[in-house]
Amino acid sequence: MFDLKSIVRPNILTLEPYRCARDDFKEGILLDANENTYGPALSAVTESEKLLQLNRYPDPHQEELKRQIVDFRNSQINQYSKSNLEVDNLCLGVGSDESIDMLLRCCCEPKKEKLLICPPTYGMYSICAIVNDVQIVKIPLTVPDFQIDIEKIIEVLQRDPDIKLLYLTSPGNPTGALINVDKIVALLERTGNTWNGLVVVDEAYIDFAPPNGEFSQSLSTIVNQYPNLVVLQTLSKSFGLAGIRLGVTFCNKQLAKLLNSMKYPYNISSLTSNVALKATSPSGLSVMKHYVNLITKQRDIVLRKILSFEYVGKNIGGLDANFILVQILDKTKQPSNETALKLYNRLAKDNAVVVRFRGNELNCTGALRISIGTEDENKEMLEKLEQVLCELNM
Repeated sequence: MFDLKSIVRPNILTLEPYRCARDDFKEGILLDANENTYGPALSAVTESEKLLQLNRYPDPHQEELKRQIVDFRNSQINQYSKSNLEVDNLCLGVGSDESIDMLLRCCCEPKKEKLLICPPTYGMYSICAIVNDVQIVKIPLTVPDFQIDIEKIIEVLQRDPDIKLLYLTSPGNPTGALINVDKIVALLERTGNTWNGLVVVDEAYIDFAPPNGEFSQSLSTIVNQYPNLVVLQTLSKSFGLAGIRLGVTFCNKQLAKLLNSMKYPYNISSLTSNVALKATSPSGLSVMKHYVNLITKQRDIVLRKILSFEYVGKNIGGLDANFILVQILDKTKQPSNETALKLYNRLAKDNAVVVRFRGNELNCTGALRISIGTEDENKEMLEKLEQVLCELNM
């Protein structure tokens, strides 16, 4: 039976959220937090900056922002959803990377407990595990569809109780492929009573994935049904706000309380919160959806064109993110890391077009990951890529 207390490190279970006088009293002459009461050290302060009160510490709880995020996700329920998300299901972080790291610190005792990942996958999982001295166990995604191998995962989890976390990326990076929602739910159900750990699904690109009929592909709205599920999201991708660094963790309320106790009290700045509130408002969501529609249309155009090039092989990954992953071929028409790496460098150094070489990732030989730009950027990228690729294979 799933037992969160036996997963979380004992020292974390004793934590209480940081509290300050501002939690109880927010108005009046505020002399409790050792702030500079004269204001920010700016030669000129705009009206919008005055409203932000930049000389004051930001709200440590961000309940208004959490409410808007919850309302948005509750409007896009998953087919398995039985109850709505609540504000108490959320913890906000400095991008998803803070949440990735915090879950490791919360659940994995260094030098003893382990993290399971399914490559090819996002590189920060391994980096955070190494920093926290947590051993990594790997079970590759299946090929060519880049899905989870449920039977192998269950076999390893049952054999090794020191594995406390399983990190999945859906849609995947660098694969761009959504992991079948039914498979993840099946994994949650089959492991819920046989393995005491957390399945963490990183949904950084989820808004680019086409819905399943009337239902969202996001698993965020089922964390109350499955206490062993954690879902990570970010405003960096579909919302176009990589610069503000805001990540969202959805999980059961007990775990959310622990994560909110662990986080630094003022991790979300007033500037970040102000922009995020605008982006998750009805008008902001309308803009986000419009941009996502433009990107997905351009993605289809770019893919169709690039696959017509003589020395481009197949699209390796899926069509569920704001990028594609394509094979680059050599003169013999075989996937080639050497050719792909040369193409990557020539595009960047000589043509001012920067993509990403991913050929060293498992089962991604010869791969370039190409983000979808604006229509003009995509046209220029395609012209230069075709030209350089032909030159390399002359």
